[in-house]
Amino acid sequence: ELKMAPKHNNMVFDSHFHKDWQRYVKTWFNQAGKKKSRRAKRLVKAQAIAPRPVAGLLRPVVHCQTIRYNARVRAGRGFTLDELKAAGVNRKQALSIGIAVDHRRKNRSQESLQANVLRLKEYKSRLILFPRKAAKPKKGDSTQAEIDVATQLTGPVLPIVQQYADTTARVITDEEKKASAFQTMRMYKANVRLVGIREKRAKEAAEDDGLGSKKKAAKAKKAKK
Repeated sequence: ELKMAPKHNNMVFDSHFHKDWQRYVKTWFNQAGKKKSRRAKRLVKAQAIAPRPVAGLLRPVVHCQTIRYNARVRAGRGFTLDELKAAGVNRKQALSIGIAVDHRRKNRSQESLQANVLRLKEYKSRLILFPRKAAKPKKGDSTQAEIDVATQLTGPVLPIVQQYADTTARVITDEEKKASAFQTMRMYKANVRLVGIREKRAKEAAEDDGLGSKKKAAKAKKAKK
């Protein structure tokens, strides 16, 4: 196939295909060894924090960000102070019994608050609290029989389950066909924009007793002049 040479006063191509590429090759021959060392570190950590759960602290259920992912739930940073108060957990004691606390997060809905309160109550019902001093157990500590059967939890603490709405196909109704999302949004925007002038007109109508006597008197005064 015949090709034309490049036109105009352009740069002449000088491709470099003999670079020292061997210097930039990265190998991963220690993959199996790293896997073994990570496992050993996990076992050491589990023994160090025993009998506490291996996964760490209990985390709340929160919704993901943005309109694309907000239907999904995930583990959050910590429980709010309102959630701890509703569940009957002292916020100063929460961290010592394996509950994460986040004083900056706020509850935006009653549903999320109730879901995390139930999560805390379920955790408290399953919690086995060891006394600081075995000879002097305090109020709220577990009994000796519960302590004897306690085992370290290796999996996640109260794993989060995704909730999917059970939706089925149906026929569109005549009311839904007639409804216009565009018109609905326009009406809402107009109501927000005209709220001030409508309040002003309602106030004037109330002062005039609905008859417009002040306006009529003003017009009559102008006519006399």
